[in-house]
Amino acid sequence: MINLNSKLARLAAAATVSAIAIAGAASTTLAQEVTLRMHQFLPAQANVPKNVLTPWADKVEAESGGRIKIERYPAMQLGGKPPELIDQVVDGVVDIVWTVAGYTPGRFPRAEVFELPFTMTDAGAMSRAYWTLAEETMMDTEFAPFKPLGLWVHGPGVIHSSKPITALSDLNGVKLRAPTRVTNKLFSNLGATPIGMPVPAIPEALSKGVVDATVIPWEVVGALKVNELVKNHTEFPGNALYTTTFLFAMNKDRYESLPDDLKAVIDNNSGVEFSAFAGKQMQADDAGPRAAAVEMGNNIIELTPEQAEEWQAAAQGSIDEWFAEMDAKGIDGKALKARADELMAN
Repeated sequence: MINLNSKLARLAAAATVSAIAIAGAASTTLAQEVTLRMHQFLPAQANVPKNVLTPWADKVEAESGGRIKIERYPAMQLGGKPPELIDQVVDGVVDIVWTVAGYTPGRFPRAEVFELPFTMTDAGAMSRAYWTLAEETMMDTEFAPFKPLGLWVHGPGVIHSSKPITALSDLNGVKLRAPTRVTNKLFSNLGATPIGMPVPAIPEALSKGVVDATVIPWEVVGALKVNELVKNHTEFPGNALYTTTFLFAMNKDRYESLPDDLKAVIDNNSGVEFSAFAGKQMQADDAGPRAAAVEMGNNIIELTPEQAEEWQAAAQGSIDEWFAEMDAKGIDGKALKARADELMAN
């Protein structure tokens, strides 16, 4: 009997150890294998998803040894409208989003410094400056509710219109889609009638005559077929008429829940270098759609420096107005602009 009881005890102990080991292994696997849902507003074949977001997700998956899986949801497939993306990631509805900072007007005031007219020449350099200035002034303020993964801008903004636009007077009465609070105010001050809407709404608005013109970079023209809807495209020499700031962000709690080695994978693929890459890539992707518009015989209006001076002089009022708005918020807008210019020059 003693031997039988002893044998049963050993078997029970072995079974307990085995169960604990299996449970521990299962727990470790569950804790370290992560699925992240990435949500954004453009179709999957557009340049940013294709050339920036998908390569980023692929790289994270590979460097995690397959322990991170990123599900990609383009064109608002998980529901909601583009302006709701930032709250989707803050609230944990999704794990990662890519969105336009200006889709929620006034929420990210310091980021607007990079949208001021005739400020940008190179999207890569400006994106690097954007991340650096954010580390200095935004991470603990307007960006505190989420974890920024990348901050960047697109290449030079271009006016795409049903009728040619060369002189400022050509804007009078033109119903023009602009992307952000800053650009809407700019075009209103320049004589147009701005109508704000997210990028995906542009084709229908142009085709139905809701707007006569839109401002977007060349890189998204092909995906939206804008060069088929309007035939005139106005470009500016030197500094760009405008650009738009983007946010690539992750839910903070989701990030913090990751084991340290997977946090490191996310961190190694985030930050200033990734931001600079994304901005540079967006500007590089301008070339293809522009060439397609030329091949179609569209009217590419390249303003001379002398013609652009008229626009620059008129835009100064919008810059001064922004400085006053920032002062009212307790933000030194002029100092912010000076620091942004300094960072872009380095």
